[in-house]
Amino acid sequence: MASSWLLLLLPVLCLGTLPTTSHAARAFFVFGDSLVDNGNNNYLITAARADSPPYGIDTPDHRATGRFSNGKNVPDLISEHLGAEPVLPYLSPELDGDKMLVGANFASAGVGILNDTGIQFRLYDLGARRVLVQGVGPIGCVPAELALHSLDGSCDRELQRAAEMYNPRLMSLLGELNAGYGGDVFVGVNMQRIHNDFIDDPKAYGFETATQACCGQGRFNGMGLCTMMSSLCADRDAYVFWDAFHPTERANRLIVQQFMSGSVDYIAPMNLSTVLAVDLHKEQLRT
Repeated sequence: MASSWLLLLLPVLCLGTLPTTSHAARAFFVFGDSLVDNGNNNYLITAARADSPPYGIDTPDHRATGRFSNGKNVPDLISEHLGAEPVLPYLSPELDGDKMLVGANFASAGVGILNDTGIQFRLYDLGARRVLVQGVGPIGCVPAELALHSLDGSCDRELQRAAEMYNPRLMSLLGELNAGYGGDVFVGVNMQRIHNDFIDDPKAYGFETATQACCGQGRFNGMGLCTMMSSLCADRDAYVFWDAFHPTERANRLIVQQFMSGSVDYIAPMNLSTVLAVDLHKEQLRT
């Protein structure tokens, strides 16, 4: 029986089938930056780390895990929806044997996008049949940018305009790739639209603020790193942003809700719940 593999590369997610003699299983792999890093940088010599308090303050044991959040990040929450345990960092010494069958997280805070990043699309040749690609979020609205360029909490228009130019071109490219592969292989996520919902009307989503970071210092708490010396909010659920760049766990939960069940305004041509249902049906027809 074929084994279903769910491969998440933020900003890309892939779903495919690989031949195997074992029973069906689903694995989850993550690639990306600090938005999805769950501890790889703990094992690297770098200043981009989240392995000390107050990071992780709202995890069950209140321990900093290397996630740039007060709690869980997007891959953790997708694993919840899949009914699977969170994947381990690929540098973790605990990642061996059967745990590798669950998947692995290859994300690392501070990575960028290079011209050869498109090599990820070659995963199709290895069996990946679904690729979810995130667009650029509201980069002009993060507290770090507000601290530098905003007097009243308004987003930086130039950065917002850059994202608005990039995202439609990305969706067009995904459409061309789908036409070439003859199916809905590539799925695009409108991250700017998802975040803008919170930013334009935070109170409608139960937030008190979308401009002030929970942890930081300076204007909008957007200056420098989140440390034990930082100003720390008491109610993390009231904030869209945990630190100068990254969402709180509650914001991440709302983001993943759109991944799983959002309309085509947020994720197209289908959401992840539909992707999983369609592929399960195809698998059942083959057996």
